[in-house]
Amino acid sequence: MNKGIIRKNGAITREIYEMEIQVDERRDCRPGQFLNLYCKDGSRILPRPLSICEWKKDEGIYRLVYKIIGEGTKEFTDWKAGDEALFLGPLGNGFFLDERIPSTDEKVLLIGGGVGVPPLLELSKYIPGEKSVFLGFEKEEILIDDFKNIGAEVHSITTDGTKGTRGTVMDLLGEKDKKADRIYTCGPSGMIKAVLKWAEEHSIPVEVSLEERMACGIGACLVCNCKTKSKNEEWEYKRVCKDGPVFSGEEVIL
Repeated sequence: MNKGIIRKNGAITREIYEMEIQVDERRDCRPGQFLNLYCKDGSRILPRPLSICEWKKDEGIYRLVYKIIGEGTKEFTDWKAGDEALFLGPLGNGFFLDERIPSTDEKVLLIGGGVGVPPLLELSKYIPGEKSVFLGFEKEEILIDDFKNIGAEVHSITTDGTKGTRGTVMDLLGEKDKKADRIYTCGPSGMIKAVLKWAEEHSIPVEVSLEERMACGIGACLVCNCKTKSKNEEWEYKRVCKDGPVFSGEEVIL
């Protein structure tokens, strides 16, 4: 169990909140990992997984951007600066940067949807070359300026037409006709499925961060199983929390 102090917590849109937790222990943190945050209400035993939006190692601060999904995340919105936070993490396997960081010559696409956008922000810091970010939202946008501030070319769209154009991130991607050597993506399953199909048609390798309901967060309860392709061309179950949440696009079955 880890402890931290809430330094910041508040709404950034009508539905999305931002929290910063400061810790004394400066652990290594890979883009794509998450924290399992415990509620203070004792009736809510299971922790809630929140993707790490940023890891400010010099300050020892985890930045989390989250949406109210149920009673647990609703409780988080009431936490104040100075409150203590209990959590496990960082957990899970992040993006495969220890195996292969994109070169400065590569063109990279980061495609995110909704609350699948935050983990792509930390990831984008590790991409040294050209990076284009395509973001889709239901209504209100988040983190646009954050991506621009680290040198990313940002394109965004909303399904309700708030941006002036009504559509999905895939509509936006088709409109811009961007070329890429590699794709990183995180968002709802429908979007992920469309991204995988598009990438296959264009012969572009993909890394996928899956969103899934979790219980323990450490691979013991098997609640967050997902189907993946095995080496013998059949399929097997893997745990999103322990084996993921990041997988190669070639092994994901949606």
